[in-house]
Amino acid sequence: MAPRFLACLGRGGATASAPEPVEDLAPGPVLVELFSSQGCAASPEADALVARLAQESSEASAGGERAVLVLGFHVDYWDYQGWKDPFASSAWTVRQKAYVEALRLDTLFTPQVVVQGRADCVGTEQDKLAQAIRDAPRYPSPAMKVKFQRPNPSTLQASFTGALHYRVDGGGSVLVALYENGVVTDCGRGENKGKSLLNDHVVRRLEKVAAVRDGASARKAVSGSVQFPLWDDFRATKCGLVLFVQNSALQVLGVQHFDLPDNV
Repeated sequence: MAPRFLACLGRGGATASAPEPVEDLAPGPVLVELFSSQGCAASPEADALVARLAQESSEASAGGERAVLVLGFHVDYWDYQGWKDPFASSAWTVRQKAYVEALRLDTLFTPQVVVQGRADCVGTEQDKLAQAIRDAPRYPSPAMKVKFQRPNPSTLQASFTGALHYRVDGGGSVLVALYENGVVTDCGRGENKGKSLLNDHVVRRLEKVAAVRDGASARKAVSGSVQFPLWDDFRATKCGLVLFVQNSALQVLGVQHFDLPDNV
């Protein structure tokens, strides 16, 4: 049996470089973004690694704040090799390229993990991932509340309002990702031909909730609504939302998780 991942992490991440919140608040979770592809032979191992990390974080929270939140972005530049990843998007490739530039890396690759928008490593390297999470600054979670509506059967609307608790120097954005767990794909071609692939935390949609002005008061209320086009076999019980604040340098400053109501 593999050792429990969270045992490798030690205590919570660094806080020295975090902006000062308006009140004394506990640090929130660290955001781990995995860039992978069903067409890449090494990606299933990375998918399993971050899924285990997310599961252990959820179990350890016991209804409280999770230490780590995971989002899986499937990129499309492996599709040319014969297997078109059904969850791949050119938008996720663009997002990964933006990290390559922001982190001053030589190239993009899969599987790649980006932690808090500040550090990266190969997605299969557990020790390096654990170290990146330990070193990552942790920020108080935004205090956002959400209301869900279904304007029509194929659309989910989420309306957010609340405070961020701290200033975002240089300005930034409040983003929200709709992800899906427990997706199984029988891979018929490419490097994973013949395998049945299980993917969790698959980002299906990423939307901007609001822009944050440079120097805006930490007490200022932030609000916004987004609409997510839904897929044919959408099931709320398999999905969740991750809301996060990202500055102009792509550094993640605060993360918050929302479960979807069963009846949404």
